[in-house]
Amino acid sequence: MKKSIFLLLGLASVSVFSQNSKYNVSSYLTEGTKAPNTHYIGEAWLNAIIHDDKELGYNITKATFKANSTLDWHKHNSAQVLIIVDGEAYYQERGNEPVILKEGDVIKCEKEIEHWHSSTKLNDVTYLALYGGGQPTIWTEVVTQEYYDEVAEKLKSN
Repeated sequence: MKKSIFLLLGLASVSVFSQNSKYNVSSYLTEGTKAPNTHYIGEAWLNAIIHDDKELGYNITKATFKANSTLDWHKHNSAQVLIIVDGEAYYQERGNEPVILKEGDVIKCEKEIEHWHSSTKLNDVTYLALYGGGQPTIWTEVVTQEYYDEVAEKLKSN
């Protein structure tokens, strides 16, 4: 009996140590932290999945915007890719008409192109943003509630 207990304890300790790895595993499923209302209207949560990794040279951020929330106009020193993983978003580049993006959509914004993106008026959105490391986002102009409401009304009628 004593030998059986020691054998079980020994096997349990081996299985525990075999699960102890040196991998740095994180999850994009966590909501992240609530963003301060600096360059947007509404409620947003950010989860920096990969940030300032010199070897990779790019960042991946998961962002969740509650319905009726929007980012200000901005641009990046590198291209940015948005992958809509849940919900619906408005997206617009300066000089172009706004569009609605839905779950599964992927859009690339070229570097130095001024743009904004947001949740839609009635739907939350969660997206992954992939963009170059190094330089921070360059904020250019506030997206006012009035402008956002005009976009929402225009896209609702399309």
